[in-house]
Amino acid sequence: MKAHPIQITWLGHSTFKLVTPDKNVVVIDPWVMGNPACPESLKKFERLDVLLLTHGHFDHIGDAVELAKQYSPEVVGIFELCHWMESKGASRAHPMNKGGSQRVKDLRLTMVHADHSCGILDDGKIIYGGEAVGYVIEFSGGFKIYHAGDTNLFGDMKLIGELYRPDLAMLPIGDLFTMSPREAAYACQLLGIKKVIPMHFGTFPPLTGTPQQLIELTGRLKGLEILGMKPGETITI
Repeated sequence: MKAHPIQITWLGHSTFKLVTPDKNVVVIDPWVMGNPACPESLKKFERLDVLLLTHGHFDHIGDAVELAKQYSPEVVGIFELCHWMESKGASRAHPMNKGGSQRVKDLRLTMVHADHSCGILDDGKIIYGGEAVGYVIEFSGGFKIYHAGDTNLFGDMKLIGELYRPDLAMLPIGDLFTMSPREAAYACQLLGIKKVIPMHFGTFPPLTGTPQQLIELTGRLKGLEILGMKPGETITI
């Protein structure tokens, strides 16, 4: 029996909706209602099975608490962020930490390093939210996606590429708060990746990096495909 395909929908910024081969609905970094890049038609869900959180900044967990209460999904994040989610009413948290893996629904999730901060704005104060992370998401058919979260370039991206061999990477390129296309181009080289979806750009004027810049800077990397998605666009794998 042929497995169902993987569907990837970019909701803008770093927020993605995935539909797995078992038809589980996964949202990575759920910033939806306040996300100016997210199309209005995609700001509601029929179902939601997994929330995957990279760190605690508002533009990544802005709707995490509300969605967790509404749909009771499995909530995955670093230990401290999951503890905070539980304190806000999330009932099905699956905390983990860097280097660890766990199975959630039909996914194998591995938490990897990201070079970024992770404070949570809670009642007007910044509280500790653990550390920022990325994920290697392995689907039942073996396809692997690396969602880097918000991050700077770091040398151990080479180890992520060698250890986990992702088939597709979601990399921030906006600059100012994350890598720019210059650093992301070097990340592509370290990872040895063949397909990249740029993210975390264009949402606000200061996020100036563009997919075209990344294409130009990676032109010498043979076989690399930059998938410049538009918010609301879906690709099928």
